[in-house]
Amino acid sequence: MTVPHAPLIQVRNLSKRYPVGTISRKLLHAVDEVNLTIAEGECIGLVGESGCGKSTLARVLARLIDPTEGEITLSGTDIGTIPAKKFGGSMLRRDIQVVFQDPTESLNPGFTVFQAIADPLKRLSSGSQRSVADLVFAALDDVGLPREYAGRYPHQLSGGQKARVGIARAIAVNPKLLVLDEPTSALDVSVQSLILHLLATLQKQRNMSYLFVSHDLNVVRLLCDKIAVMYLGRIVEFGPSKSVFYNPLHPYTRALIDSIPDPERKNAARTKLAGSASSPINPNPNACRFSGRCPVEMPVCSQAMPTLSPRDADRLVACHRADEPALRSVTKAEVHTP
Repeated sequence: MTVPHAPLIQVRNLSKRYPVGTISRKLLHAVDEVNLTIAEGECIGLVGESGCGKSTLARVLARLIDPTEGEITLSGTDIGTIPAKKFGGSMLRRDIQVVFQDPTESLNPGFTVFQAIADPLKRLSSGSQRSVADLVFAALDDVGLPREYAGRYPHQLSGGQKARVGIARAIAVNPKLLVLDEPTSALDVSVQSLILHLLATLQKQRNMSYLFVSHDLNVVRLLCDKIAVMYLGRIVEFGPSKSVFYNPLHPYTRALIDSIPDPERKNAARTKLAGSASSPINPNPNACRFSGRCPVEMPVCSQAMPTLSPRDADRLVACHRADEPALRSVTKAEVHTP
């Protein structure tokens, strides 16, 4: 992994809310007051169960949709106030590219591989046709696809090959930040490791920053420098990957780790959550979002929202009990490695 440098992108008090219905004033809080910094050359993993707001945060940060409130700065430039449609047509789009979850759905079936990669290059660069072609073939080389594949259509490619085309299209414009939204979840397990190895190699070669969204905690642990754990629109824990996995400070993080299938731990004590997640529609602003499911809940948890505050030397945690000894340290042997 590359050594982080200066902050590349900074998110402050970022929120995204959607109105529910046409008459009621209810709002769905998809992302709620998120603060996050991604340094140059750093890979941040964003984890949490389905519906917690991971993909929405990724899409807002990538400027595919507009935030409701908050700030987004890229290398010191305020990009959060630029409407998403205008941002998509600006040269700033080169700096933030996205690799989507389903490579089949994200590729135009009427475009050849060459056209799919060349299309953003033509819109986001002022180079000649020759230089565009050079960049397309260079991107194909970087992702390990033979150049003769340039004339093929998506239906002529395997799932892994489509994923490589999606990555090639994103890196061809030489972005500073790559937002990866579950990039391997639609692939066979045998192909996933190859794509993950490719992504790790590309990050090192090009010194790109990554925001890697995934439900697979093992993947995030192995690929990312730091982990942000999200629950019902809020980040509840943030820190170095090893620290978060081997010494979780938030009970939800502990439960996520315990959910990793591992036959060697079948008799080990696991954190079990009661009930289901609360509704993100008009949530109680004066209660912890994890209240009602937390196995170590106190009366204050239903009366005051914990803030994401420093704990230890390298951790941010939003929990009223985070100052207490760790919930239960995890040894390396306990965390399953694929």
